[in-house]
Parts: sequence; structure tokens; C-alpha cells
Amino acid sequence: MTPKHLTLDAGRQAYRESGEGPAIVLLHGISSGAASWAPVAPLLAGYRMLAWDAPGYGESQPLAQAEPRAADYAARLDAWLDALGIERCVLVGHSLGAMMASAYAARRPERLAGVVLADPALGYRDADEAKRDSVYRSRWTMLAEQGHDAYAAARAPRLLREGADEADIARVREGMRRLHVEGFAQASWMLANDALEAYLPEGLPVPATVLCGDEDAITPPEACRALAERLGLPYRDIPRAGHASYIDAPEAFAEAVEAFARPLLAASTGTRKRTTP
Repeated sequence: MTPKHLTLDAGRQAYRESGEGPAIVLLHGISSGAASWAPVAPLLAGYRMLAWDAPGYGESQPLAQAEPRAADYAARLDAWLDALGIERCVLVGHSLGAMMASAYAARRPERLAGVVLADPALGYRDADEAKRDSVYRSRWTMLAEQGHDAYAAARAPRLLREGADEADIARVREGMRRLHVEGFAQASWMLANDALEAYLPEGLPVPATVLCGDEDAITPPEACRALAERLGLPYRDIPRAGHASYIDAPEAFAEAVEAFARPLLAASTGTRKRTTP
């Protein structure tokens, strides 16, 4: 995927792009970035693949809000898709990206052909204050105190299945080395103080599905199945995959996304025009 950027009213927005055709938009999780989707993109031939670096990640300008909600990320996402000329797409949100995807579905359902909630983080808005504070401080403070190398070495294997390939661990580790404390702290605030289902009181307003690695120890399959049941959505395991299921099992992940997206995007070009930054 080719690194690119746009300058929006809110500042620089970085992303990666590959392919041609209807658009599939990829939103990474809290410890990752656009580059993490590289194993999946080549497996989805026939689509325009767009993976953003969330605000405060990579070369993307952080949000103005020190304590953002998923709706604030959705507003930036909307501006980015406007700038790219995307009229209709399938939105794939992984982990914390699933919360952003849900907020975006509530904001702009007419732009979405469908939504994939992959290994979705539910958020801790309804937890007690002590728990919310613990979640907020559990990641970015460790990064600030330990440094990128030590943090990545300790945390990267937890995102993958038991006995994960060393190359996959290295990919996750490298993504963590690119984290910025400010953007990481903003995303941690959102995780601790917002909730995915708060944006969906009547369920998803567009077709959707839930995916989860069958060895996910961070957002376990039973929790993801329960979410799918509450929202009335189909659920699918990704075999031999941990939390970063699209890195552990890119072929199975891509097949699941393609099976979901194909009928929804078959009749849509998804783009007004191409934008060349």
C-alpha cells in the first residue's frame, strides 16, 4: 500500500492506498497504524483499499479535543472520505476502529454499503471511575515511561495467537514503535470513556457483520458473539487468530471481508473522482 496524505481543514491526514474499484476503508486499532493492513490489501483484488492513520497516529494531525469521543474521530473520517471523493464504501473497523466505525455509521449511514466490526473493543463508558481511569492510563503512560522498544517488546505478542509467526510479531512490534504519546493518550481516553453500543441504540443502520479471532484474548470470541447477538448481526470466527486477526490470518480475514463486501459493492463504483495529494 502506498503512503499518501491530504491536508484537511483539521490538518494533515495520512493514509495508505492500493488497488482500483469499489472502496473498502480500513480503520486500525489503538496500538497500530495504516501499515498494519499490508498483508490483507493484496488479497482483496478488485477493490480500492484505503487504510488511514487515525488522528494522532503516523503523520496524521491529532484531534483538537484532548478528551475525544468516537464521534470526534468519525468527524475526521467524514472529512477525509469527502476529500477522497468516496460516495459509498464498506467500512472495516478493527478493535478501537470498530468503535469509530459504529460512530461513523450513526453519523453517515448513507455513505456506507456495510460495516465490518472486527475483534471489536466495546469501550468502558459504563464502568466505574476507578476502572475507567485504569484503562485510560494502562497504555500510553507505559509507553511514555518505558520507551517504544520496551513497550513494543512486551505488548506485541499479546495481540496475536499463541505461537504466532515471528514475522507477524515483528509487524505488530514495528507498528507500536511508531506510536505517538499524544495520539495514543487521546485514543486511550476514548476507549476508557466511550462505548461502541452508545452509537447504536437501535442497532446498525446498514448491513454489518462481526468477526473475531478464535484465539483473541483481548476481545474474546464469547464477548464478540454476545455483541453480535445484541445487535442482531451475523458472527464469524477467524481460525487460528488472536486479537490482530487480520495479521495472524490474513487470508481467512480477507475472505470473510470479501464475502461480506462483494454483494454490497457489486453495483457501486464508490467514487466520484480520484484525488491525487
